[in-house]
Amino acid sequence: MLRYRTVPVTPFAQNCSLVWDDQTLEAAVVDPGGDLDVLEQQVASLGLSLKQIWLTHAHIDHAGAAGELARRLQLPIIGPHRGDQFWIDALPQQSSMFGFPPAEAFTPVRWLEDGDTVTLGAHTLHVRHCPGHTPGHVVFHSPELQRAFVGDVLFAGSIGRTDFPGGDHDTLVASIVERLWPMGDDTVFIPGHGPESTFGRERRSNPFVGGT
Repeated sequence: MLRYRTVPVTPFAQNCSLVWDDQTLEAAVVDPGGDLDVLEQQVASLGLSLKQIWLTHAHIDHAGAAGELARRLQLPIIGPHRGDQFWIDALPQQSSMFGFPPAEAFTPVRWLEDGDTVTLGAHTLHVRHCPGHTPGHVVFHSPELQRAFVGDVLFAGSIGRTDFPGGDHDTLVASIVERLWPMGDDTVFIPGHGPESTFGRERRSNPFVGGT
């Protein structure tokens, strides 16, 4: 069975997630933005073997430690969509701007496209390209778990910011309506910040996309 644990990291309390196969204990980490010591303690306490890094997008609080972690443990970085290349290239500047530890730029082993999949042991997650917060933002959906790791596309009661370079409000709303809602009302999503919610709850009550 696939399992996950959310580990808040960075001063922005970004929801990094560890996802693992409970038989093999092989794991992927989604959005290692920072605090590698905290992440490594969690990996050790769970007895996991970290194999992959999956990125939803390349803002500093989501991707800031990805380069260092990949280099240190010889892990492949998978994602996001190549639309976020400019954000990856700017990671050193982003870290300085927001007062984060120095961040390394990197080149993902694999860029992701809408409709792609990622695998962890016998488990498959589906990739949806959901631009709007950033041009290259992707979401990882596990039908098996009825969970979606949505980064900063959607939050409980809110949606992602669109005032950063490459952001666009109408594009973000379209991503939510066209690519998240079809995953089903019962799907629980893990946002980049704050508590989990379900797509059904947000469809009913979110002031930005409720009723869509």
